Amino acid sequence: MVSKIVDLSSKVVVVTGASMGIGEAIAKIFADRGSRVVLLSRDAGRAEAARGRIGHTDRTLALSCDVRNREEIDRVLSLSLHHFQRIDLWVNNAGHGLQDSVAHMDMAACRDMFDANFFGTVFGMQAVIPVMKQQGSGTFANISSVAGHIPLPFNAAYSATKFAMNAFGKAARVELKSDGIHVMTVCPGYVRTDFSANAIKGAEQKTVRPSVARGISAQRVARAVFHGYLKQKREVIVPWTMHPAIKMYQLFPAVVEWAMVKLARNTE
Repeated sequence: MVSKIVDLSSKVVVVTGASMGIGEAIAKIFADRGSRVVLLSRDAGRAEAARGRIGHTDRTLALSCDVRNREEIDRVLSLSLHHFQRIDLWVNNAGHGLQDSVAHMDMAACRDMFDANFFGTVFGMQAVIPVMKQQGSGTFANISSVAGHIPLPFNAAYSATKFAMNAFGKAARVELKSDGIHVMTVCPGYVRTDFSANAIKGAEQKTVRPSVARGISAQRVARAVFHGYLKQKREVIVPWTMHPAIKMYQLFPAVVEWAMVKLARNTE
């Protein structure tokens, strides 16, 4: 459980993709601990609805923002600073999936996903880094995936966006350390949200993912992010069972690939 004695009332947290799932859960856990929170989503109405569910409306703000557009990020950053004067934690969570084979993958959909998942993270960091440098402190939490360690068949492009996020975040952490800025990479396993349902579906859909019922909750991911932020962790992998899975893939990739072939099944 998250300790009730933790007071983060002096902190300002911005969460992209905050209208549902992991993003909303992260926004809530920080709002519950006193933080001032900005919820960002492409859909202003859904962001406002999430703000209503979270409560604490006296110190939360809901704004529309498409992270694929740097100008929109600059706009919401300016509004956030106008309301709350600083940014202590920026959570890059917005993104979506693409389920298709390498052979049939639609390249327009692939580029759009890279724009949201990877370049949206890059845009967010580039916009906020000057603010955090001026403050002398700040943290980025980049919500990646275990798929950034173990590439998923029929989710190859999605996995590629997460590998890119992992590499970018880890390199940025070294670059920004002397400026007092920390970068944390978060890699959840399968989560019980509407993420898969909302993923773009291609012509050839198979999966090696477990059933929705076996996934972890968005709240569990949010707790891991919260504790990771407090401890300034470099990387958060949740659930813990993903640690041996990642190590297994690093040491014995052929065994893991064999298992994924056996698990692959049609989802149509």
